[in-house]
Amino acid sequence: MIKAIADLLKVLNSETEPGQISLALCLSMIAGFTPAFSFHNLLVLLLVLVLRVNLSAFGLGWAFFSAAAYLLDPLFHRIGLAVLTAPALTGAWTGLYNTTWFRLDRLNNTIVMGSLLFALACFIPGLILFNLLIRRYREHILAWVRKTRLMQAFKATRLFEVYQSVSGWRGGAA
Repeated sequence: MIKAIADLLKVLNSETEPGQISLALCLSMIAGFTPAFSFHNLLVLLLVLVLRVNLSAFGLGWAFFSAAAYLLDPLFHRIGLAVLTAPALTGAWTGLYNTTWFRLDRLNNTIVMGSLLFALACFIPGLILFNLLIRRYREHILAWVRKTRLMQAFKATRLFEVYQSVSGWRGGAA
């Protein structure tokens, strides 16, 4: 737990662009909310590897959203049930069920369908919100921590120089 918090702070304090961290968190939201061994998660993983996103943020986000998914499963079930049993969509679901991709991805399962739709609906708002929160954190909290006397005294020590050389963290905000 403490290592996860330290890794999160390391990512937030790094010189990584906030958009890269936000995109990683939103992609991890899709992968974390939906079952791990789904075809669409392979596509998400491919996007993570192709796009320039922060892998540490993706890993931490995936762990967080996977844990949160267990609490949200009843909501996912309701969303999936409403969509899959909508009379207007019966023909579309029948046609899609006859395709291999739909059955491989198990989108006929209410929780899989509900979690995927929920994650996709939260993607753009999450991207904007995460980006805003990271920028605010760097502008206010990180800047305040750097100005404290304790941090100034720590930066003056030889220990901080060793820490900088070992961790690769240069202390700059994006």
